[in-house]
Amino acid sequence: MVSPTKRKTSLTLDIEALEAAKDLEINVSAVAETALIKAVAEARREKWLSENAEAFAAQSDWHARHGHPLAEIIVASTGSSWTS
Repeated sequence: MVSPTKRKTSLTLDIEALEAAKDLEINVSAVAETALIKAVAEARREKWLSENAEAFAAQSDWHARHGHPLAEIIVASTGSSWTS
C-alpha cells in the first residue's frame, strides 16, 4: 500500500502537553493529522449545510404544505410510517 504524500510542517504546541505525549509515547504527528482530517471534514459539512440552508428550508416548507410524497411507504426504525 502506498502512503499518501506528506509535507513537513511546524506547529506550536503547549509544552506540557507535548512533554506528556512524549512520555506516553504518543505519536503527535499522527494525532495532529487525525484531528486535522476530522476538523476539515466537519468544516466542509458545516459549509455545505450553510450553503444549502435555503434549499432545506424550501423543502421543509413544501413538505409542511403538501406532506411528504412518499409518506405512505417510508418506514421509520420503530416500524411506524411517516404519517403514523
